[in-house]
Amino acid sequence: MGVGANSQWPDLPSAAWRDTCETLLLWTQIVGKVRIACTPLINHWWNATFDVTSRGLMAQAMAYGGRTFDVTFDFVDHRLCIETSDGRAEVLALEPMTVADFYAAFMQSLRRLDIDVRIWTMPNEIEGAIPFEQDRTHAQYDRIYVERFWQGLVQVNRVLSEFRARFIGKASPVHFFWGGLDLAVTRFSGRTAPPLKGETPNVAKWVMDEAYSHEVSSCGFWPGNGGYGRAAFYVYAYPEPAGYGDAKLKTATGFYEKDLGQFILPYDAVRQASDPDALLLGFLQETYEAAAELAKWDRKALERQPVGASR
Repeated sequence: MGVGANSQWPDLPSAAWRDTCETLLLWTQIVGKVRIACTPLINHWWNATFDVTSRGLMAQAMAYGGRTFDVTFDFVDHRLCIETSDGRAEVLALEPMTVADFYAAFMQSLRRLDIDVRIWTMPNEIEGAIPFEQDRTHAQYDRIYVERFWQGLVQVNRVLSEFRARFIGKASPVHFFWGGLDLAVTRFSGRTAPPLKGETPNVAKWVMDEAYSHEVSSCGFWPGNGGYGRAAFYVYAYPEPAGYGDAKLKTATGFYEKDLGQFILPYDAVRQASDPDALLLGFLQETYEAAAELAKWDRKALERQPVGASR
């Protein structure tokens, strides 16, 4: 991973762990669908997401039968841990196995804890998806690259949290969406948005309408499975204001990808920078400002003033 200011940002070549990435995406979707079944709907599906922790990813405080339970992908000891509020627990080793076997083992573990949840077993946001219980194609789990992915999430979570703190208007948590395996944070202008056009594979229109009911500037990180095809940071605005893609960036390695309708900053550009935090924060700030200025957001009311600044 090299030595220097960026040594905490791991190398994450997409081709080297693509099969593991695809398998992990499907495993997280299984847990994520249980999370949706056991939590009340919160605006924009914020109830569905996971949190980055010091050991991996956690879906916490899900309710069932008067109890709560947490599910943690522990990427230190490579275990899936299920812990309940009455002190019971189940542990499943994370190792190479088919999606079908992971699904069966996870559901059996829940039932042993007297948690009987039914989910729709078709993966979301994936073309040509295979139902979980039938998927014996995806079965890879490379510990080294899973650890690199998680360590990358740790760094991204830290920087996105700093970026989020600059905004005092409505903003999402920094949270992990298992539909696309991305870590994201979203800012809101306070205005409603027009209905979203287009379709997302195996996702109902009303689900996407809930997600994009209000005007946003959103940013996040893909580990390589996103539309860009390599690990990258993305920023988009919805609805996209006229001229947004023509915004001139100071970040030399950032660019607007027309096919995606998003600004992209390759992860490697951040990882290899002398000051990764400054590069990423600069990119996030200027792409947000492009959206906010063009869409005429009330920036004075929405943004935190620097400490000591006059008002």
